[in-house]
Amino acid sequence: MIPLNMADVGQAQIIRRIGGSPEVKKHLENLGFNVGGEVCVISTLAGNLIVRVKESRVAVSEELARKIMV
Repeated sequence: MIPLNMADVGQAQIIRRIGGSPEVKKHLENLGFNVGGEVCVISTLAGNLIVRVKESRVAVSEELARKIMV
């Protein structure tokens, strides 16, 4: 398992675990990040990520990306 911010750009990944406080987990869940779901890093800019999750594009900070394990 690696954090999402270390994943290769353009390669689909499966979310294995989501860390952080209950509030952070709920926020990520509301954005569509669920354990077992697929996520793909589209691009990175200054450490922040643009990812595709559930047919949507979402911007995620580097801090949040470190809490998503793939």
